[in-house]
Amino acid sequence: MNDIRRTILWVIFGFALVLLWDKWQVHNGHQVTFFPGTTASAPAAPGTPAAPPAAAGDASVPTSTAAASGAAPAQPGAIPDPAAAPAATAHEHTTVSSDVLRLTFDSEGATLVQGELLTQADSADPKRPVTLFDESVQRVYLAQTGLIGGSFPTHKTAFTAVPGPRTLQAGEDTLTVRFESADLGGVKLAKVYTLKRGSYAVAVRHEVTNTGAAPVSPQLYLQLVRDGNKPPGESSFYSTFTGPAVYTESQKYKKIEFKNIENGKASIEHEADNGYVAMVQHYFASAWLLAQGVKRELFVRKVDTNLYAVGMITPLGAVNPGETKTVDAQLFAGPQEEKRLEALAPGLELVKDYGWLTILAKPLYWLLDQLHKVLHNWGWSIVALVLLLKAAFYWLNAKAYASMAKMKAINPRIQELRERLKDKPQQMQQEMMRIYREEKVNPMGGCFPIMIQIPVFIALYWVLLSSVEMRGAPWILWIRDLSAPDPFFILPVLMTLSSLLQTALNPAPPDPMQAKLMWIMPLAFSVMFFFFPAGLVLYWITNNLLSIAQQWIINTRMGVPPQFNLPKFR
Repeated sequence: MNDIRRTILWVIFGFALVLLWDKWQVHNGHQVTFFPGTTASAPAAPGTPAAPPAAAGDASVPTSTAAASGAAPAQPGAIPDPAAAPAATAHEHTTVSSDVLRLTFDSEGATLVQGELLTQADSADPKRPVTLFDESVQRVYLAQTGLIGGSFPTHKTAFTAVPGPRTLQAGEDTLTVRFESADLGGVKLAKVYTLKRGSYAVAVRHEVTNTGAAPVSPQLYLQLVRDGNKPPGESSFYSTFTGPAVYTESQKYKKIEFKNIENGKASIEHEADNGYVAMVQHYFASAWLLAQGVKRELFVRKVDTNLYAVGMITPLGAVNPGETKTVDAQLFAGPQEEKRLEALAPGLELVKDYGWLTILAKPLYWLLDQLHKVLHNWGWSIVALVLLLKAAFYWLNAKAYASMAKMKAINPRIQELRERLKDKPQQMQQEMMRIYREEKVNPMGGCFPIMIQIPVFIALYWVLLSSVEMRGAPWILWIRDLSAPDPFFILPVLMTLSSLLQTALNPAPPDPMQAKLMWIMPLAFSVMFFFFPAGLVLYWITNNLLSIAQQWIINTRMGVPPQFNLPKFR
């Protein structure tokens, strides 16, 4: 039995060291060692701009798998004839603002080149809003659309902004900006962006007019292009996903690592009449949405060095001379707020990724949200949620602590037995098992009830780590942002002390090596909490303190006075 327990402890301790070393490597700017799938491509060297789409020429223009001319199918993302997409001669920017978004469009392709979320403060500079879309020396993150299937307007074509209001005024609910291309290949393309008050979803209408003398069959592409770097200012000590994602009803939500696109190993469903494409990062996401039932071809691809795209292509069918066809889409760009996402499209809430514990995490988030409606403070809501969970698991914890109390009560007999029979290990094991049977004690009885609860608390960990509501949310006094580490490290220190106190209250393992590990493990785990968001640390402290209180009460009731088993590292 001792050998089994010793093995389990060594495995847990070894895994903890692996995680700590892995996170420490990433925190210091090195490549991740043990779990490479959780990090993005290495950032460009300081001072070196990420290649913008313009630098890639027409490599950033996708081609459908079936050209209108009836040519042999090409792979998604194949490069068309350069003459099909002449570059704009000048760049003019048009900026429009609603109450939650400020968007800047380039005259080249009427492309969204900057998108600011006015309700979300930047973590590095709280006076500035979060910038999601961007085209700068440091970052490339764009939303592009255009036509393929001929020499038609693309996101490389010059567009003209139609004069009109650029700011959503008080009393108004919508703001519209219209861009029109010149006649190209017998086709004119107009893009109409409509911003709505309080909404992060922008309605995008594409009007395709055949100005020629013969029918045409263009296809519309919608794509998101970004570099493979982590968002600026994001801590690398805890891993969150950054990259493209695709959702269809048949394959559900699927994240695609940048490295898999790089290696040609990205596997997605290419044809569907539902779903969306998205670019995901911690707390925020963008997504192209088409109506259910509209046929689409999905693709992910590498555009240029450290530049990747995810998108959709949808056919318009034949457009006769003088005819105009329209395609309505939505571009979401905003925080991962579950209620908003659920209302926009089926499965869009999955961009807030809880991983394999989604089935537990979603109801936990719902409960946390309900508590916040009552308490109006996310910090106290976290405390209240842990209280409710501890109450729900009270009897499981009671059994675990009762088993620990029994172990503590017979511990002196076990120690005496080990000393007396230390030269007769087989007889010592038999005598120990006899004592356990007589006292009706299961040495592992304190572990199983706790193990049952582990998935719930891991799910709660991901809820707190993923919820954008924690950004900038204060608790009390010095904690002004639950999504950021404690600036004075007070909570991590309290977390460490509570973990050590909890260890001291547990019965000391008979084996000296196990006893040492029981003290080293909480210290090793506590190192990570100095880098974790304050909300996560608050959750663990609350859980620890409630566990200590319950253990103290149960020990007292069972006639086993609480004792502090201090470590002996001699």
